[in-house]
Amino acid sequence: MNKKLLTLSAAAFAAAVTLAGCAADSGSTPVPGMSHGGSGMSHGSSAPAASADHNAADVKFAQMMIPHHAQAVEMSDMILAKTEIPASVTTLATKIKEAQGPEIDTMTGWLKSWNEPTEMASGHSMSGHGMSGMMDEAAMKELQAAQGTDAARLFLTQMIAHHEGAVTMAKAETSEGKNAEAVDLSKKIVTAQEAEIKKMQELLGTL
Repeated sequence: MNKKLLTLSAAAFAAAVTLAGCAADSGSTPVPGMSHGGSGMSHGSSAPAASADHNAADVKFAQMMIPHHAQAVEMSDMILAKTEIPASVTTLATKIKEAQGPEIDTMTGWLKSWNEPTEMASGHSMSGHGMSGMMDEAAMKELQAAQGTDAARLFLTQMIAHHEGAVTMAKAETSEGKNAEAVDLSKKIVTAQEAEIKKMQELLGTL
């Protein structure tokens, strides 16, 4: 009997080892595929949510604010390239450039993730879309040609109007937008640019 039990136990143990080995083999083979498939499902399920988490106001805000910011950076570059500009003005221009450059990248990334065009449809004027504060070609040429204190004064005057337009656009996004990140950025733009408008008005009084 003992001999019989030992034989049965040995056979059972061998069978268990074999089954475990098979289970390990069968489990190890599809793991990479399952893992990859799982991550694919995760990406697939998150993409529609990201696309849905915005509305027309968010798209309009980003599409308009990108070129608006780009012009502010261009104006800042113009003043920074000049000589005999008061340090207070060049400091402000540097601050504007450093803040708005990264915001352009952020908003461009949003539009791409939403599968929306990064630019407004051609044929639509920026003013027609409510993009206030933009300088026309003549104003940009005037800033480019100005020098010294005249350039500093012109830059501040133009940038105040430019900022006021951005604040108007940002406030529209705050009240009408759906995407949490876009609405948050709109609030930050209002706070930062209203403070800069006040600073520029003070600087104008010293020139």
